[in-house]
Amino acid sequence: MQKTAFSSKDLPTHLGEKAKFDLWQDIHVAEIWSVEYAVSDKLPFEAVIEATSIGPVVVGQMAGTIRQATRKERNIADDSNDSYLLLINKAGTELTGGQVGRDYAVGRGEAALVTASEPLKMLGADENVWMNVVIPREVLTQAFPHIDSRLALKIGDDNEALALLKRYCHLLETGSAFVDPGLIAHAATTIVDLIGLATGAKGDTAELAGMRGLRAARLQAVLGNIADNYANHGISAQGVARELKLSARYVHDLLQETGISFSERVLELRLQKTYRMLQDRHSSAMRVSEIAMICGFNDIAYFNRCFRRRFGCTPSSAR
Repeated sequence: MQKTAFSSKDLPTHLGEKAKFDLWQDIHVAEIWSVEYAVSDKLPFEAVIEATSIGPVVVGQMAGTIRQATRKERNIADDSNDSYLLLINKAGTELTGGQVGRDYAVGRGEAALVTASEPLKMLGADENVWMNVVIPREVLTQAFPHIDSRLALKIGDDNEALALLKRYCHLLETGSAFVDPGLIAHAATTIVDLIGLATGAKGDTAELAGMRGLRAARLQAVLGNIADNYANHGISAQGVARELKLSARYVHDLLQETGISFSERVLELRLQKTYRMLQDRHSSAMRVSEIAMICGFNDIAYFNRCFRRRFGCTPSSAR
C-alpha cells in the first residue's frame, strides 16, 4: 500500500491564481490522467488530491474549488486510460454529470460509477469534496463482465454495500499501511466485490459464487450457450432451453437471479460486438447495417435507437 498527496498549496506561492491553476492542471494531466477542469469564479483556486494504492485499486479523495471536470475524446486519446471510477459525493451540494447517454445527479453520500474510456462530464458547486475508487478495466470486468450496464446510474446513500464500502475504504486510508501481499490482494478483492454489490452488477463469477451444485452448472451452461449464439437472429430462451433439455421457465428463473434478463443479456452482447466491429479497421469497408445484421440485429431502426441509448452516440459516429 502506498499513500500520496497532490495539493495546490505545494505550488510556487508567487504565482497568480490563473497561473497556479494552469500549472496544477498540467501536472495533473502529466501524472494522473487527462481531464479538463474549470474552477469557481467566486473563490480562490484550491485543490487537494489524496490517494492510497491498494494493489491494483486506488482509493482517494479530491477537494477544493474545482467545480467542473470534462473528459473528451481528445483526452481519452491523450492517455488511453480505461479505468473505472466510483465517484462518491461527500459534499452537501449536488454533483451532476453524464456518460453513455445517461445523466446522473448525486447528493451527499450518494455515488455513480463512470469510466475513463468514454466521454464524461461532471459539475459541482463552488466547493466540492468527492471520493474516488479507481479500478482498472481488466480487474472489474473480470469480476463483473456486464459492469458497463451500470454506468452513470445513481447509487443511493441507503445502499448497504455502498455504506460498507465507504467504511472499509476509510479504515484502509486511516489505518497502518499493509505490507503483506496477501492482505493487500484480499483488501483489493473486497473493494471490487463491494462495488459489484453496490452497483447491482452480477458478473458470471459472482453469479456462480452465490449458487451451488447442479443449479450453478446449469446457469453456466445457459450463459455459455447465449455467449456462443447471441448473434443468431433466431436465438430465444425457448431454443436455449430446448438445447440444454431444460424448461424455458427454468432458464428465465436462472437468469432472473443474475439480475439480467435473457433479452437484456442478448442485447448487451450484440451492442458490444457492433461497437467493437465499428472501431475495428478490418470492418471499415462494411456498412453499419451489415455490421448490425452480422451481430444479430434485423431491425436497423431498433438497432440505432438501442445503440444511441447505450453509448450516447450514433453508430456512424462511433467509427
